[in-house]
Amino acid sequence: MSDPLPSAVGLAVLQTIEQEKLLERSTQMGDYLAARLAELQARFEEIGDVRGMGLLRGIELVRSRETREPHHELGALTTQRCLELGLSMNIRRRPERGSVWRIRAAADGGHRDIDLAMTIFDPGVDRKP
Repeated sequence: MSDPLPSAVGLAVLQTIEQEKLLERSTQMGDYLAARLAELQARFEEIGDVRGMGLLRGIELVRSRETREPHHELGALTTQRCLELGLSMNIRRRPERGSVWRIRAAADGGHRDIDLAMTIFDPGVDRKP
C-alpha cells in the first residue's frame, strides 16, 4: 500500500479495541442480553425463538411456538408500542423471515441499558392484537 494513512487508522482502531477490552465487554454484555431475552421468552408464548450472538440478536414473534406461524400483527403493534415508550428497534416483516425484531445493543452500554430495554419490551409484547 502506498498510502500509510489507512494503515495508521487501522492500527489505531485495533489498539483501541485492545486497550478498551471491547471484545471482552461485548461478549459479557451479549451474554447478559441473551439471558434477559431468555427470561422474556419464558414469559411470552409469542416469542418463538431468540437467536444471534454477542450484541446482535433476533427475536421471532409467532402465533404459537408449536406451529411457528409468524405473528406479523403483533410485530407491528410491539414495534410501535416500544417506539412510543422510547425504544427504537427494527422488525423484519418479509414472509421468509417472519416477524423478527432485530436488536443491536450498544457496545458501550451497560446492564442498566439492557434492563431498561427489557422493561419496555415487556409491555410491548403483552399488548396482544
